[in-house]
Amino acid sequence: MKTRFTLLAIAFAMLLGSCTKAPEKTYLFNGRDLNNWVFALENNSVLTTDVYKINKDGNILIEGKPFGYMRTEQKYGDYKLHVEWRWVGEGSNSGIFQRVQDPDNVWPEAIEYQLCSGKAGDYVMLGGAKISEVECVGDFPVKERSADAENPVGEWNTAEIICQGKTITSYVNGKLLNKCTGEHTDGYIALQSEGGPIEFRNIYITEVE
Repeated sequence: MKTRFTLLAIAFAMLLGSCTKAPEKTYLFNGRDLNNWVFALENNSVLTTDVYKINKDGNILIEGKPFGYMRTEQKYGDYKLHVEWRWVGEGSNSGIFQRVQDPDNVWPEAIEYQLCSGKAGDYVMLGGAKISEVECVGDFPVKERSADAENPVGEWNTAEIICQGKTITSYVNGKLLNKCTGEHTDGYIALQSEGGPIEFRNIYITEVE
């Protein structure tokens, strides 16, 4: 009887462990090179390698000038995106693009998760992108975040962005700050060059639970 109870306890523990297994991560940045990224700049006379780099710490460093972006080679549908960022020197402007559509130009049709210092978590509609929650008029319509959650300039911040169908839900440092309903159910993921130097690390996606 005691043996049977022990075996049941072990089986239950194994089942519980399998149920709480961490979701598998798909890394978009391997920490070594940028071979799986596509680059766009508004000034084609500038080398992309002068703008998009890997620094001595193994992080992506985007110089911020000229304007442009680096995007994934493939499009993604439903996912939860994890990105960590911090400013190098003064706070400036950048963003993380979701549901990026063809063709590549500055700026493409996309919904930008704003990283501009002091405004992280706003949504900016680029290239004619539309969401149902705000009237999308003008060049860059904005849906503002619900609160401020950024760390001081120079410290690392964490962005979590859940794309499920046409819905995008966003967190800054673990706090839910924004949500919208767009028009597309897939697209590229991109990091923006717009302003000053910014670092990125730990860029990966997991399945939406």
